[in-house]
Amino acid sequence: MSSYRYGGDEVDLTLAKEEAKMLREKILEKAYSDKHLIWILASRSKAHHSSEFGNDINKDLKTDPKDKFLFMLRATVKCLTRPEKYFEKVLCLAIKRQGTDEAALIRVVVTRAEVDMKLITEEYQRKNNVPLHRAIVKDTHGEYEKMLLAMVGHADP
Repeated sequence: MSSYRYGGDEVDLTLAKEEAKMLREKILEKAYSDKHLIWILASRSKAHHSSEFGNDINKDLKTDPKDKFLFMLRATVKCLTRPEKYFEKVLCLAIKRQGTDEAALIRVVVTRAEVDMKLITEEYQRKNNVPLHRAIVKDTHGEYEKMLLAMVGHADP
C-alpha cells in the first residue's frame, strides 16, 4: 500500500462518485478495515474527499467507544473533510478539561499554525462563543502563553 496523496485541487468527479458509493457500501457493511476503503482515504486529496462525500460519511461511522480502529477512522474522515472542525474540537477538549492538555494544545497549534489556524480560530469562536486567544490566556502564562498567542495569530494578550 502506498501513502502517496495528490495535493492538488483537480478532481475526477466520475471517479469520486464511484469511490463515494464504494465507501458508503463498505461503511454500511461495517467493513471498516477493507483495503480499498483504507487506500481511498489514505491516497486521495482533500478536494477529492470533499467532492466525494463531504461531511455526511461521518454520520455513517457510528462510534463504538471500545472500537479504537473505528474511532481512528472517524477522526481521519473528520480531518480529511473539515480539519478546522476536527482541530477546534481537539483544542476545546484540551483547554476545557481539568488542567490543560498541554500536549494536545501544542500539537494542534504548532502543526496547524501555517496551514489553517485562521479557520480553526474562527470555528473555535463560532462553537464556543469565546475567541481562542482568550481561552489560551485564561489557561496559560509567561513565555509559553506568548508563543501560543503568536502562533494562533494574536500576539498581544
